[in-house]
Amino acid sequence: MALGGNPIFNGKNFRGATQAPPVPAHPYGQNPYGQNPYGQNPYGQAPYGQNPYGQAPYGQAPQGQPGWGTPPQGMSREQLEQMYNRPAAGPADTGRMTFDDVIIKTAACLAVVVLGAAVTLFVPMGTASLLMIVGALGGFVLALVNTFKKQPSPALILAYAGLEGFFLGGLTRILDGMFPGVGLQAVIGTVAVTGVTLLLFKSGKVRATPKAMRFFMIALIGYAVFALINMVMMWTGAVDSPFGLRTEVEILGIPLGVFIGLLAIGLAAFSLIMDFTSIEEGVRAGAPERYSWTAAFGLTVTLVWLYVEIIRLLAILRGDD
Repeated sequence: MALGGNPIFNGKNFRGATQAPPVPAHPYGQNPYGQNPYGQNPYGQAPYGQNPYGQAPYGQAPQGQPGWGTPPQGMSREQLEQMYNRPAAGPADTGRMTFDDVIIKTAACLAVVVLGAAVTLFVPMGTASLLMIVGALGGFVLALVNTFKKQPSPALILAYAGLEGFFLGGLTRILDGMFPGVGLQAVIGTVAVTGVTLLLFKSGKVRATPKAMRFFMIALIGYAVFALINMVMMWTGAVDSPFGLRTEVEILGIPLGVFIGLLAIGLAAFSLIMDFTSIEEGVRAGAPERYSWTAAFGLTVTLVWLYVEIIRLLAILRGDD
């Protein structure tokens, strides 16, 4: 869709309705539909005095021949008027992606996420933790598969949503047990950030400009490097804090994770802007309807990321009290 937008949308063929093939060129003076019969005008013009359209004016046509205003055979004048008064075919009629398609499919993905999260609430804590790990690893693999897959697969996208539901459900259950109420606060925060971002995008005040895209990529790479280092240090036992360097290091008495969390939430919000831009350009360009699944997948990935950053930031703030 949008070049330089969300990486999930890059590399896809978003061409819309196909165009009619061009008329083949023909030598000058030849009939394009065959050789010029003897006696016919080679330039497509009727001989002097003859009707150039092959029909006589209305009311002057010889018997058995149609004149001007004569409806085609088998159609009444009322049927013709109804045919010409019909509204033009819209995107949904021609198999092109619409905003409604994206909304419906995104809602389906989020519903599967919620369903997967709900499963972790009705199983023992050990099972919920296992589901969280399976969801994190499986979701990461399917995220890569769906990102690099040229044609969207609804089954794989919904499977990704279900695995992410396991991950988010297990994570929320653990953190909400440590800091009661943090899960609901994270849901409200995710909805609020998404709503504000959408309003800013619709107002035109925030756009995915090339300059903003460069800043986003630099900040995203820096954040990814920090997250990787922090994860390795936690796995190797170099730090004992449950959030690693995020709470182990403080700046002016404030945990480093607060600054990192605010940066990550800002990056996730800008990723939503990129998603909205890609979807808008895809609809405008007449992308095929099947790519509404790609748009829904991109939004789901961003919303999952946003929720994780918000609930982690809230947990760090609650743990610092």
